[in-house]
Amino acid sequence: MKILCVIDNLGPGGAQRQLVELAIGFKEKDNEVCFLTYYNNPFFNASLEKAGISVTCINEPDYLRRLVKMRSFIRKGHFNAVLSFLEGANFICEFAGIPFRKWRLIVGERSADPKILKSPKLIIYRWFHIFADFIVANSDSNIELVRSANPFLSQNRCKVIFNLVDFNRWKPVPEFEFRKNGKFKLLISSNHIYTKNLNGLVEALALLKREELDKIEIEWYGGRIAEPYVDSSFPDAMQKIRDLNIGKVISFYSPTNEIAQKMQNADAIGLFSFIEGLPNAVCEGMACAKPVICSKVSDLSDLLVSDENLLFDPADPQSITASIRYLLSLRNDQLRRIGLENQRVARELFNKEKIISSYLNLLKS
Repeated sequence: MKILCVIDNLGPGGAQRQLVELAIGFKEKDNEVCFLTYYNNPFFNASLEKAGISVTCINEPDYLRRLVKMRSFIRKGHFNAVLSFLEGANFICEFAGIPFRKWRLIVGERSADPKILKSPKLIIYRWFHIFADFIVANSDSNIELVRSANPFLSQNRCKVIFNLVDFNRWKPVPEFEFRKNGKFKLLISSNHIYTKNLNGLVEALALLKREELDKIEIEWYGGRIAEPYVDSSFPDAMQKIRDLNIGKVISFYSPTNEIAQKMQNADAIGLFSFIEGLPNAVCEGMACAKPVICSKVSDLSDLLVSDENLLFDPADPQSITASIRYLLSLRNDQLRRIGLENQRVARELFNKEKIISSYLNLLKS
């Protein structure tokens, strides 16, 4: 089967990583796979090239010309199936199939953001889903939002397929030692935009006692830590960190291809977002048998069942503080128990072979 994967760019985002992993999985099952993007960000290009997957970037700044060029590429490619992720790419692929197409089309929704119910543009994007064969999201919350935006989508065409995790890469360190250097290491993997709630984390840290702050170190890996910023949330948070004198508690790093090793060496994984679909960092942290301290968003409360005290309201700094304080109070054996329960759930839900087969069955059906 000849499969085209379409997304805006191949930068270090969660949707990008999932689509790259799926494409490599499709290729390993003897399918011909290629990528189409429209912004040049080559973070994952090397991984695709190593797998023998070609990448075409139509870097056209004019939106209408881009739409025409990508439509032409898709229609002339003789593809059996097209899989797209994110709303811009989804719309382009759905438009490319009008008035008729010969390929199967699956569009992927990746963020359970309530703003799609208020923005006319985002609602129109969801109405164009009538031109796709299936709409796939990685959480039930996301599918509910999509069907609210377009109530004419039938339940049979809306599918939930969780993120895949490669358990050969994301796995626990044998005999892992918590608090190895005497401090609790919390790792966060996320780009810096307002919805990731760095400001909320900083305000929560400010409510901790100095002796509690001395027990924790936070490493945040993610893009947008240099100008031009997407929004003012990162520079605002950095100013708060300086004003509160907590710069020794939290450190910021650019995205890295070694994030699996970084995660394996952490004591816990954190996510503080206001909005999410199903974050890779949470799935991968669970697979690494790590405790996860996390916002009560999307389906995460249903997945992280090991200890509800580690779930908080991201809009309430005091709620975040209470969960951090609780995390720091846990004994090593309690941390290990929570991590092992998370790993059990991850292995049940995020199995790579099962996820890839689920997508291929839809692409072939």
